[in-house]
Amino acid sequence: MDSDSYDVCILGGLGHVGLPLGISLAHAGKRVVLYDINEAAARKVAQGRMPFLENGAEEILKTVMGKTLFVSSEKDSIARSHYIIIVIGTPVDEHLNPKFTIFKRLFDDIVDSIRDDHHIILRSTVYPGSTEKIKAYLESKGKKTRVSFCPERISQGNAMEELKSLPQIISSFDEKGLEEAGALFSLLTPEILVLTPIEAEFAKLFTNVWRYIQFAISNQFYQIATHYGIDFYRIYDAVTHNYPRAKSFPRAGFAAGPCLFKDTMQIAAFTNNNFFLGHAAMLINEGLPNFIVQKLKEKYDLRNKTVGILGMAFKADNDDKRESLSYKLKKILEIEAKNVLCSDVYIREEGFVSDRELVSQSDIVVLGAPHRAYAPIQFKTDQTVVDIWNYFGKGGLF
Repeated sequence: MDSDSYDVCILGGLGHVGLPLGISLAHAGKRVVLYDINEAAARKVAQGRMPFLENGAEEILKTVMGKTLFVSSEKDSIARSHYIIIVIGTPVDEHLNPKFTIFKRLFDDIVDSIRDDHHIILRSTVYPGSTEKIKAYLESKGKKTRVSFCPERISQGNAMEELKSLPQIISSFDEKGLEEAGALFSLLTPEILVLTPIEAEFAKLFTNVWRYIQFAISNQFYQIATHYGIDFYRIYDAVTHNYPRAKSFPRAGFAAGPCLFKDTMQIAAFTNNNFFLGHAAMLINEGLPNFIVQKLKEKYDLRNKTVGILGMAFKADNDDKRESLSYKLKKILEIEAKNVLCSDVYIREEGFVSDRELVSQSDIVVLGAPHRAYAPIQFKTDQTVVDIWNYFGKGGLF
């Protein structure tokens, strides 16, 4: 390998999926270049600092940056790599349909940098059949590049540990592709699972949608119990106590983020909108902010109340606000309440207040994200606290 070449180029390499993967592969000895146009994130990473929260990542980043890990916005870094790992986001459009054109635009942009001896690995969650479609598209451009699909499986914030501990799913179209993909990901974990590309695509989608439906079950039960004035968590605690078959029964709470809702809608689109269970889950999870506001309106005249939302990230102990239902709640309350205050220990935005200010100034506090930092908070005795997570251990009624 030439001194100016790389083993791996990760497109979208400074994001929540690409950066932990790049750090891990670089730590395993591969020369990795992170290709990204995010200049602010690039400056941070080049200085050995993480642009977002990821447990254990910054310590390793400092040891590999500039040695086996590099950052670039130049397309020639793609041409000088063997593996090209794609981790760009794959959103749904305003009609809840997947956007395949995002891949078409990407490959049109980099096609001149792609060689036949490259190995392209799709890591992003994709619509079923996308890997085969991308392979055919590249072939239509005269490229005989090897194409594989190896889905990411990590949970945000735990990537560095899970990249080592979780089995890696790989898929490709021939034995050589499987051999190369297996060799790369076995650097991270010894357990490799082999599927066909479309099986691997469904494996990733099914995993996320299964979780989304689980959350919807709990949120539906929570809404039923709360509607009848029953504390959901008295039931939940009894059901889950020393009962192994209820081990996977999650607590109620906002089910959001950049993946679960989107991937549920991808399967819905794939099945010609006959995925009734997925649509029901979407209505329940997305409707939880509306339910909270409606129940508050039944008890209080919100026009005279200041409501504070404590925690704006999409999940606990995280600084990612993408698709967070706390923001949906904020929009609804801005119509219904006298005033709305927002706070998050990890997110800084114009107009946000400290958690202390929020508690002191709010008549009603809704816990949006149960960050560990909120455990010591003392609420006022006359204050209504909406704790759908039962984080503070006082039940789910409000």
